[in-house]
Amino acid sequence: MKKITILLILLCGCTAVFAQADYVKDNFTKKEVYITMRDGKKLFTAIYTPKGASAKNKYPIMMQRTCYSVAPYGEDKYPARLGPSEFIMKEGYIFVYQDVRGRWKSEGTWTNMTPVIDNKKSKNDVDEGSDTYDTIDWLIKNAAFNNGKVGQYGISYPGFYTAAGILSNHPALKASSPQAPISDFFFDDFHHNGAFLEGYFFTFPVFGVQKTDTTSKAWYTMLKPNSKDGYQYLLDLGPLKNAGQYYHDNFFWQETINHPSYDEFWQKRGLLKHYGKVKPAVMLVGGWFDAEDLTGPLAIYKTINKTDPNAYNTIVMGPFGHGRWSRETGHTMHSNIYFGDSIATFYQKSIEAKFFYHFLKGNGDKNSGLPNAYMFNTGKKEWATFDKWPAANATHQKMYLGADGKLSVSAPTAAGSVSYVSDPLKPVPYTEDNTTTMGFTPHNYMSEDQRFAGRRPDVLVYQSEVLNDDVTLGGEIMAHLKIATTGTDADFVVKLIDVYPADEPNNPYMPNKNIILSNYWQMVRSEVMPARFRNSFEKPEALVANQKTDVNFRLQDVLHTFKKGHRIMIQVQSTWFPIIARNPQKFVDNPYKADESDYIKATETIFNDSFIDVQVLK
Repeated sequence: MKKITILLILLCGCTAVFAQADYVKDNFTKKEVYITMRDGKKLFTAIYTPKGASAKNKYPIMMQRTCYSVAPYGEDKYPARLGPSEFIMKEGYIFVYQDVRGRWKSEGTWTNMTPVIDNKKSKNDVDEGSDTYDTIDWLIKNAAFNNGKVGQYGISYPGFYTAAGILSNHPALKASSPQAPISDFFFDDFHHNGAFLEGYFFTFPVFGVQKTDTTSKAWYTMLKPNSKDGYQYLLDLGPLKNAGQYYHDNFFWQETINHPSYDEFWQKRGLLKHYGKVKPAVMLVGGWFDAEDLTGPLAIYKTINKTDPNAYNTIVMGPFGHGRWSRETGHTMHSNIYFGDSIATFYQKSIEAKFFYHFLKGNGDKNSGLPNAYMFNTGKKEWATFDKWPAANATHQKMYLGADGKLSVSAPTAAGSVSYVSDPLKPVPYTEDNTTTMGFTPHNYMSEDQRFAGRRPDVLVYQSEVLNDDVTLGGEIMAHLKIATTGTDADFVVKLIDVYPADEPNNPYMPNKNIILSNYWQMVRSEVMPARFRNSFEKPEALVANQKTDVNFRLQDVLHTFKKGHRIMIQVQSTWFPIIARNPQKFVDNPYKADESDYIKATETIFNDSFIDVQVLK
């Protein structure tokens, strides 16, 4: 009976997909074209026009530019869905998909996070802004029955192209929604504060191999390790320099290992410094549990607010992992935490579709009916709206890391400290779910139970008393660590954790029946900081052994209510493997080229005048 049930489910799923594909084919006409850029390179573009379009019934354009292929290729081949959601697809738009320069069927040379050229002096000065401009310009003049308005959207790397597309300044671009965009590769995606995400080790073939011709088939070959345990596989690999045996001809790997600091190579790939006057309406979208690109949407939103306060600039943050708002799962889960039902559908219908409709089909004024910030409270498990983010009424609160393991709002009255031994040969795992350590990117660890880590001797645990009232942290978080080490370099990881009460019942949708929510230590936010960058990301400095030193860094924002009966916990550690590459703990000029002998044990000390600065909403 079980096999029959599974088969019926699979058949029903296939039927739904085929029915959706039939909808696209029955309601849209597909055309494939090459659009010539100002430097002569041609970008492959697929255009889907509603069959009801006419001179009297014109439609706006919804565009996505991607490095991940606009398949299916062929004018008789149709995808299962168009646009960011079924709601938008059925509202009626002209949908445009484009392979970006140097990828798949487009011409040109591929580069990661194409550097922005603000002052273009010749037709050969091209970037994603100019390619977006040239594409929109061609579409407005040549795509049949368009109404002269364009919206752009995309998730992850397509989110970056959307964020860069804002810089095109084309007057027809009326609405832009960068979703989980990368804003700077040194602080998001492949690095966090310059620390390398070794968990992305297996993705480099996708991003570091040039194709030789236009193609509809993958030209790169993924690694095929004889293992399903990423922790052990990467630990056995040894120092990062050993990866050269796999990636000696991978240009992105070579760029990464040869630029260990925030030098010109990385700086010119950042978007933030290029935003000035913003013409289109902007809606940044992200997930509070996005393991890839949590930094980007928050950073771009705040930057545009600062550089152009008159712009229509909004943000949405939901209880999602990377891009998970784009498809409905029914019961909205992240790891073992249940947030409610049909949350993606609410976002797609009541937020996203409303945004694009207003600016592409409506009057397009600033009165869209949407708030400036639509933020999901991951503790209360409900949406909240704000006139700006962080909220105007947020107040700062210091939480001190006591030498007795207590987390207190009161500053210490006497000096104290606690120490642990950090061994890069026995690093703290970032997850206890080994099935997630060999994939393209990890997901679940962002809200995972942290008991497995906090019960190790090389992880410090600071815990508040049981809360007598709800406490809502809403806004920015800054870690102010006072540290000392017997080494000359170190990483410091800070994790903000919600400790559930002992009588917390399991939710009915938990994927792992061996996990209990009784006393669950849910990670709410986390970040890593290499001490070598404590004073400058451009010029790393060694630590002086046994000298008390400040290491200050930002964790990404949070909106989370710690409920009455819960506790607030902070964990501090120095390894977080293999999501973050191991710090040798001996200062070397280039950690990517450290020798095995450079990896040393070190005793790390955290002084009790260390504190975490949070913003509290009353």
